[in-house]
Formats: sequence, C-alpha cells, structure tokens
Amino acid sequence: MKEVSIILKRLKSRLTPEEEAIFQEWFQHSIKNREFYEMLIRLKSEGKGAHEIQDLDIKTAWEKIQLKVRREHRVSRVLFLRSKWYKYAAVAVIAFGLSYFFRDNLFDLQNETKPSITNHNDIVPGTDKATLTLEDGSQIELEKGKPIQLRNANSNGEEITYKRGNGKIKEVAFNYLTVPRGGEYFVNLADGTKVWLNSESQLKFPVTFIQGKVREVELVYGEAYFDVSSSIEHDGSLFKVVNNNQEVEVSGTEFNVKAYRDEAHVYTTLVEGEIKIKTQNANQVLRPGQQSKVDINNKNIVVSKVDVNVETSWKNGIFSFNDKQLKDIMKVISRWYDVDVIFVNKELKDIAFIGQLGKNQELEDVLITLKTLSVIEEYEIDNKTIIFK
Repeated sequence: MKEVSIILKRLKSRLTPEEEAIFQEWFQHSIKNREFYEMLIRLKSEGKGAHEIQDLDIKTAWEKIQLKVRREHRVSRVLFLRSKWYKYAAVAVIAFGLSYFFRDNLFDLQNETKPSITNHNDIVPGTDKATLTLEDGSQIELEKGKPIQLRNANSNGEEITYKRGNGKIKEVAFNYLTVPRGGEYFVNLADGTKVWLNSESQLKFPVTFIQGKVREVELVYGEAYFDVSSSIEHDGSLFKVVNNNQEVEVSGTEFNVKAYRDEAHVYTTLVEGEIKIKTQNANQVLRPGQQSKVDINNKNIVVSKVDVNVETSWKNGIFSFNDKQLKDIMKVISRWYDVDVIFVNKELKDIAFIGQLGKNQELEDVLITLKTLSVIEEYEIDNKTIIFK
C-alpha cells in the first residue's frame, strides 16, 4: 500500500513535498492514526542509538507489539512480514498497525484490486466437532450444541468426558476420536488426562485403564496437547503416547505432539515436567522448553530450544508463527478452514512471517492482511480452494 511506503520514508525524513501532503492527510484523519505514528516514533527512539529505522531491534519491537496485543485483549489480523526484502522492525510494526487499524477503515482501500470470489459462503472458521467410534464400530457425531450420553462417557457438544473406572477390568476396549478439517475437540480420559485435539487428527484410547498397567494411547495422526494425570494417582503407572514414528513416555506432565500425515517430521514440545522420546534408532530426554524433531524416514531425533507459547497457542484460540514460511502457514489455514491452497506463483511459498492470527476471524480477513502487506498481488477463492496468482 502507498501509505506504508510513505510512513516508512517519513520516519527516515525522506518524503517529497507531494508525499508529505499525503502523509499529513493520513496523519490528520484521526486520533488513532496520530497515536499510531507516535508509537512508531517512540519505538525508533528506543533503538540502539541509531538514527535510521533499520537499527530498530526486531526482538524488542516484537515484544512491545505482543504486549500491546495482550493489553487490548484481542488477537486480530496480526501478521508480520519477515523476508529478505522486509527484514527490519519498522516493517513489522507497520504491518501490525495496518492490521490493527484496518478494521476501522483508516486507510483508503478503494483503489485495491478486488479478489475474484466464486461461491465461498461455506468457508467458515473451525468449530468443536468430531466423530467418536465406539468399540463395536458404531459412530457418533459430536458437535457443538448436541449433548450425548453414553454408558462410559458424556459430551456437552464441545468436549467429551469418560467416567473413571475401578481398574478391575481384564480386557481393554478402545474408542477412536477423529477430528476432521475445520474442527477441534477436547477429551477428558478415564484416568483424568486431558487431551486437546487439533484439526485433522485422530486419537485411539482406552475406555477404561487397567490399574497398575501402562496407560497407553495412540495419536494415529494430527496434533494433540496432553495434560497427563500423574502416575502417583495410578499406582505409578506410566503414560505413553505412541505413533508410527515414535513413542513418548511420561509419568505426568504437559506436552504437545504434532504428527501430521503430510509432514516429514514429528514434533514433540515439552511444556513442563520431563518426557522420554523413543524411536527405533534413538532415545532422547526432553526438558521444558525443548522440542524434538523426528525424521519419519530415518527415525533420527534432533532437539532444539523453542518458544512453547508459539508451539501450543493453537489450543487457546491463536495461531502463532515465528519465522514460518507462507506454505507452512497455509497448511494450518487449510486445516482450520477446510480449504485447499494452490500456489500458481511458486515464489510466494517461501516468504516468511512472524505473527499471530485469531482462530475465529474470517478467512477473507486473513487473505486481505496478506494483500495489505503486499505479499500477494492477486488471489482467487473458487468454492473451497484458494489460488495465489
């Protein structure tokens, strides 16, 4: 957008007389515009002693922006471009400003090219829904506003809770909880373990656990956040999360496992406690704040330090991205909004971003943000397919 370039140049005192006139028109448009520009000036003045906007520290700017978002108690269209062309904090700040003030029509978008849209009324944000497959193979649709009562469990439409058994059973019966694209669901297992399932995920779990035996569930595919009931409450029984590519062993802790079928790695992020990651080729103990990455081909494990809030924010209604490429962001978007994505312009795939998106916002708002940042010039929505041109 024209205003973005002018604001950047104004911060560097490089405006032509014509551009200064445009800036003054925008600056005088509203109090919010003036407050926003003053915020940029303050951020610039808090840089490391340099006079140009390039010397702003991106980490400091990001932390300030995050603080502002928290104070506003909202997450809405906050997406920051991070690429070789836009690598400075000012761009991140302005991207925030554009997305934040865009809601109030503070920028003139009448000259923007309208996207081509064909019948996309059925594209809505995800919601609480899943399919429960019982031990006899019968299936029950779980969805918001539809309470269900079973012999061993009940659901209020947004979550399902299993009753605690006496542990004296001899044979374990298993249920499957399958969350489709465009869905999410919460399950409280019979041992008190809490599990949040993300879109396009499936969990296999016992209806009741045998007292004193290892408590084992299987993340067949997808992503899940586990808050495991302590082994102290279950005669020392360990808890295991197995997958085709790894096994996670815990006694009671919180962690996230991402094992999507269209990705080449399985990611496990430890929030608190301690867990052991096992594959056919390696074993690894994780400490809080660490993430393991298992290669599904050779089963090797690589451990790195991560921001757990970024990795787990999805369960709290936020998608967080830290230097993520657009192709990876659109994978998340496609699962949550149940859409397909086609990149006609392949160069767009590798552009990286830092930022957050609220899970309840409209898909078109997300796409308009990308267009506002000048990342994409043209896109088309055809039924449930997004085409980047």
